[in-house]
Amino acid sequence: MGNLLVITVVSYFGAKFHRPKIIGAGVLLMGIGTLIMALPHFIMSRYMYDTAAAHTNDPANFTMSSTFSSDTQNTVQQLVSGCLKGEVESSPTWVIVLFGNILRGIGEAGIGPLGMSFIDDYARPGNSAFYIGCLHTFGVIGPIFGYSLGSLCASLYVDIGLVDQESVTITPQDSRWVGAWWLGYVVSGLLTLLAALPLWFLPRALPENPQTSKAYHPSNEHKHTLSITEIAKDFWPSIKHLLTNRIYLLYLVSSVLAFNAFAITITYTPKYLEQQFGQSASKTNFLIGVISIPAVALGMFVSGWIMKRFKLGLLGSARLVFFTSVTSLVCIIPYFALSCENIDVAGVTVPYQRSIELQDISCDLLNSCNADCGCPDFLWDPVCGQNGVTYISPCHAGCNSSWGTRQNMTFHGCTCIQSWGLTSGNSSAVLGQCPRESSCTKMFYIYLALQSLAFFVYCLGTVPFFLISLRYCLICGIPAPICFGALIDMTCLKWGQNKCGGRGACRMYDIETFRYLFLGLVSSLQAFSYTLLWIFTTQIKRKGIPFKPIEQPQQKWPLTQNKK
Repeated sequence: MGNLLVITVVSYFGAKFHRPKIIGAGVLLMGIGTLIMALPHFIMSRYMYDTAAAHTNDPANFTMSSTFSSDTQNTVQQLVSGCLKGEVESSPTWVIVLFGNILRGIGEAGIGPLGMSFIDDYARPGNSAFYIGCLHTFGVIGPIFGYSLGSLCASLYVDIGLVDQESVTITPQDSRWVGAWWLGYVVSGLLTLLAALPLWFLPRALPENPQTSKAYHPSNEHKHTLSITEIAKDFWPSIKHLLTNRIYLLYLVSSVLAFNAFAITITYTPKYLEQQFGQSASKTNFLIGVISIPAVALGMFVSGWIMKRFKLGLLGSARLVFFTSVTSLVCIIPYFALSCENIDVAGVTVPYQRSIELQDISCDLLNSCNADCGCPDFLWDPVCGQNGVTYISPCHAGCNSSWGTRQNMTFHGCTCIQSWGLTSGNSSAVLGQCPRESSCTKMFYIYLALQSLAFFVYCLGTVPFFLISLRYCLICGIPAPICFGALIDMTCLKWGQNKCGGRGACRMYDIETFRYLFLGLVSSLQAFSYTLLWIFTTQIKRKGIPFKPIEQPQQKWPLTQNKK
């Protein structure tokens, strides 16, 4: 959204001035915005989560039902008192994150269009596409480190250095886990500030080629510089010319759909893999970085080489983009077969008693086996029973005693587990959800391999895509993540609860519905965009547009006064 505020003005006016310094100022603003996004962690209180393990401090038998009842009464009294006083649970610090992200978007606005045009203006015509391909290839190295850093941060507890790590009773696989999200912003913000420095020392213009380098001198730059008023006169005519070009608008709509599909993929793939295959955020981020990103980099590099080797014009570029896009869409089809089943959660996906038919499952989390325990509905502290079923808390499993402390706690005498026909000696549970079936892990790696192949094929059309689109797409990638996030909420099976009764975070999703929603929406958007791309290609062929972007050198601004 910050990018949207300034992208048009920066793209047009920035090209008329000192582009390297404008890019450097943008990178500096990105670094400041990134550091601001980490600020809420340092002004908020420590993260607290509810867990039964906090009620035990020695490895002795412990009566669960009475403790849960008294704790529940105390908790309810505190919550009612706080809500009556008008206390608000949500924190306004999200505004700080929003402001920092807007600054990042504003700073990023000039990097793409101005950087690409700077390369295209001062590289030899035959090398422009190759250099852009190299730029994107090196640019992908950043996400490799980014995903690796994200993996490390997600595996560290959010309040690292402030709490005893051994006292943390949840694991990264738990939905209550919050990693050190702020640490990545601090590291990347500082690195971004360092990256801004060299850009300030680049000249405004470069020699067009070695043959004209003797005629070039930086002092010639200001002789042909027009005033801001003269530059502004051409702004609206340029916009009107673009928006009345039907072939360009056709390509623009196709780009919007393709970018939104890409935005959904980038935004929600880690969450999709966590939910579908039961993987932790740290492992998911790490594997995406080391497996998928190199395939993207290789695809971009080969894309630039293809453009240079075969000297593709506009029609050839459009055909290459269409072919690679459709091929990558075909690679998505096997994703639908790579699935796991929902874990068995009593009262949510399976009944409390094995004798009850599946269709008779009730949304009520209380049953005769735990009716006298006084279990709070909002509690989410899952335990895995010996019957292979997950219960949302030891209380809901009907456990009446515990042994051990913290992560090593086991719960015994669980009446709900006994209702499955187990003896009292086998009716115990341990902290955490029951693990997924072993085949899930295999499907996870197959999914990553197919995704890498699809990314490689799709990125073969990256360089011609950028050369065609002029990077002028304003609304690409904005609506889709917002709308899709709302659709994901519709697949939630178990919601958490805020202290004053409002809906909290989702604790468990219907992964089958999630899978068809995620893959179906991405595939549909891509299919529509590729259909429009095919129409765009046929229009270029029918009209015989002679534009060949890498064979005809463009006149260089400001080394000429020819406004055409």
